[in-house]
Amino acid sequence: MRPWRFVVWFGIISLLADYVYEGARSVTGPLLASLGASAVVVGAVTGAGEAAALGLRLVFGPLADRTGRFWALTIAGYTLTVVSVPPLGIVGALVPACVLVVAERVGKAVRSPAKDTLLSHATAATGRGRGFAVHEALDQVGAVVGPLTVAAVLGSGGGYGLALGVLAVPGAAVLVLLWWLRARVPDPASYEPEEPTPAETRPEPVGLPRAFWVYAAFTATTMTGFATFGLLSFHLVRHHLLATALVPVLYAGAMLSDAAAALVAGWVYDRIGPRVLAALPLLAAAVPALAFADTLTAAVVGALLWGAATGLSEAVLRATVADLVPTPRRATAYGVFAAVTGTAALAGGVLTGALYEASIPALVTVVAGIQAAALGLLALVRPS
Repeated sequence: MRPWRFVVWFGIISLLADYVYEGARSVTGPLLASLGASAVVVGAVTGAGEAAALGLRLVFGPLADRTGRFWALTIAGYTLTVVSVPPLGIVGALVPACVLVVAERVGKAVRSPAKDTLLSHATAATGRGRGFAVHEALDQVGAVVGPLTVAAVLGSGGGYGLALGVLAVPGAAVLVLLWWLRARVPDPASYEPEEPTPAETRPEPVGLPRAFWVYAAFTATTMTGFATFGLLSFHLVRHHLLATALVPVLYAGAMLSDAAAALVAGWVYDRIGPRVLAALPLLAAAVPALAFADTLTAAVVGALLWGAATGLSEAVLRATVADLVPTPRRATAYGVFAAVTGTAALAGGVLTGALYEASIPALVTVVAGIQAAALGLLALVRPS
């Protein structure tokens, strides 16, 4: 299978997986609120979910490098995700629902370093930015269809149980396609030239490059000042700006914005490198100023900017790590990177939730200051 076909088929798998978990995430805020959660709880749980999705990669990244079982970890992670979503709508209690929200994110932690390493081999042939951008854009198609499906079910009078239960169908398709693709391409490393040192005499991996650590610090800083969509949707419902059934529609719009931004950022990255990320702090600073306004128009624009910031980050993040870190340490680097930014995601979820309850103007001001600091760090990122 040619590299571009591999990227596209993996993008279709991610599309179906996003159909499942983004469908659920589009209503996480209102669902938890219906079970009695406060804004702080919503911010903490969604932040903890992102922390699990990112932080636990510190375990699964090195595990993938040590064992070489990239496909096994990828399949295991997708399995955990697709089996965690359907029960979320029927548990009927806050604590089990919070556990399932976090469990779905743990599945992402299990698979992501291994999956991104598999993709990084193919993108060596397609172009890092373009390959990851196309994968991200396909991924986001599912992030549009999933929320729209949930919105349609809720809008027709179905409850959360039915809305999330139907997502079991694309979940099953994810697993079937994964096993098929593994059989077709058991060793994607063949897309990328081997390191010149033979495996049997290869020295122990050295530490990660300095540029990688600076890049991780930059991303962690932006995440500390980045509100979750759970909190954005909580605001929309609490202030009666948008009906609960329409929240997934807005989320779908944000995912379209994500896909468009990813494609643009990927192509630009292949031309100018990490400098394209200068747009990320600017977008992140604008999100709370608009998304937590008292008018629907401003809140919608803020949510679309949130999607654009997410797409830019997702597309360029993986390409930058692949360019900064050599192959033998790449899954480890993905894991370490995610652990650093995952800790920041948890802090950011709690921080923005607490500031939201205290003062929205204070939230806007603090986030702007954090993103200004992030811009300073980005200036230090230089591939070695």
